Amino acid sequence: MSESMRDRIEECEQQIGRSFRGNPTAIRQAILTLLSGGHLLIEDVPGIGKTTLALSLARTFDLTFRRIQMTSDLLPADVIGVSVYDPGTSRFEFHPGPVFSEVLLADELNRATPKTQSALLEAMAEGAVSVDGEPRRLPDIYVVLATQNAVEQVGTFPLPESQLDRFLMRISLGYPDREAELDMLSNQRFGQRVDDAPAAMNRADLLAARQQVADVQVHPDIAAYIGEILWATRNHPDVQVGVSPRGGLAMAQVARANAWMDGRDYVIPEDVYDLAVSVLAHRLLPTGADMSGDSMVGTQEALMRRILDGVSSPV
Repeated sequence: MSESMRDRIEECEQQIGRSFRGNPTAIRQAILTLLSGGHLLIEDVPGIGKTTLALSLARTFDLTFRRIQMTSDLLPADVIGVSVYDPGTSRFEFHPGPVFSEVLLADELNRATPKTQSALLEAMAEGAVSVDGEPRRLPDIYVVLATQNAVEQVGTFPLPESQLDRFLMRISLGYPDREAELDMLSNQRFGQRVDDAPAAMNRADLLAARQQVADVQVHPDIAAYIGEILWATRNHPDVQVGVSPRGGLAMAQVARANAWMDGRDYVIPEDVYDLAVSVLAHRLLPTGADMSGDSMVGTQEALMRRILDGVSSPV
């Protein structure tokens, strides 16, 4: 394991923290998502720095950034792009949409209609989109950070299970602590201006770090532990739909990234236990659950914790 590479990731974590003065755990989880090659769903109240976190992440790793404000009148072409006829060449020229950026912030994703939400499905799962029947590859580094409002709010459309399953983790930023909030009030800003922060890594370095994460070892006992958690979700009386195999692969990948950031080339049970709720809870469908907003999130997370505590951890 390259200590210098891990040290640089820690430097990135600290730099993001100078711009985003919220929960440090959220910064760590965002970086874990980036290292794991996944996507992040943020469910929380407005005005707590979700855009600042996403923009700081892109700026620190020198990645292109675009933001889409999802609304009910947004069309799939507004996300993916559109082919426009050019009279000069007598050909249709493709004009790529914001989905082709390396970091895409889809703000208030569940305010978009299901048709527009589904436009992100192929991009998130396959790293490509189809335009006029032709597949177009997205950047090698591609991460969607989506925010979601409580479903009971007016004008929202619940994300289907297939869409939720594409997100590596679901997190909540929470309010900043008293000291950070007082500092923001004194300086009238969340933290250091994002535009003033220099890039701390580049794309090649990030891809190299991802390869080191992929080389982290998962012992068969740890794999079995993850498997027991998955099977427990599928056989629990309070669960209608358990965690998918994709969820298990996501759990293993996030555990590798967490172990790497802690300076280990092997996964331990705590890597799984500490992140299981963020990685797996949104993939559960509780029996008879109300699908609305905060109540659903709380039910999923509480149920996931109960299931997790009922599975024996390897020593």
